[in-house]
Amino acid sequence: MHTLAPSEFIFPDPIESDPDGQGLICIGADLSPATLFEAYTHGLFPWFSEDEPICWWSPEPRCIIRPAAYRPSKSLIRNMKKFDYKITINHAFEHVVRSCSLPRSYSEDTWISEDIIEGYCQLFDAGYGYSIEVWDENRIVGGLYGVTIGHGCFGESMFSTQTDVSKMAFYTLMRIGQENHLPWIDCQLVNDHLLSLGACTLSRQAYLNSLQDVVKQPPIDWKRYQEGVFSSKTIVQQARLIE
Repeated sequence: MHTLAPSEFIFPDPIESDPDGQGLICIGADLSPATLFEAYTHGLFPWFSEDEPICWWSPEPRCIIRPAAYRPSKSLIRNMKKFDYKITINHAFEHVVRSCSLPRSYSEDTWISEDIIEGYCQLFDAGYGYSIEVWDENRIVGGLYGVTIGHGCFGESMFSTQTDVSKMAFYTLMRIGQENHLPWIDCQLVNDHLLSLGACTLSRQAYLNSLQDVVKQPPIDWKRYQEGVFSSKTIVQQARLIE
């Protein structure tokens, strides 16, 4: 993990800048690792279309999921045991980000531009990103990626090309969160899919208060996960033993 130089940009306090809770805090800056780090430690994240300026958001309320409270569906457990996919951590970050940027069946639009890809890959190279990959033999069929600072774990996007594989990556992230006693994983914006996985909401003020403590905690030891190759079946079995 590299120590980043201070960002040349200073982000405003979300509560003072947006007392009505509309979510958009400011526009501009860049997507360098130092700027992204500064934004996440202040409760902001970038979200904008490719033809727009960089927009920084801090929504009210904030969507989170508590790993300790996560419970996978029975159908997901069955599929993880039945198909026994290979799961890796931080083996193919850029591949996952680019896969997340591809058009979906329900939309041709994507907010993950080349500038976003470059900025987050640089942040990962500095030690502040993570990815989870699900493999069917030698092909990545699903996964997710995000940002990690201290005990803060911030989800960005996920993708799948086969049934339930993004949920398998999500399950793996929940196990990492449980093992490291993370109070929450940030899901940013509320949607029905996240709520179906067990997400809930915090007021923006409560999130920002918690964030200041979380990012100052010792970082997660991602290297010990990165060095392994796991099977979906084994992850489920080990979780049952621990529970």
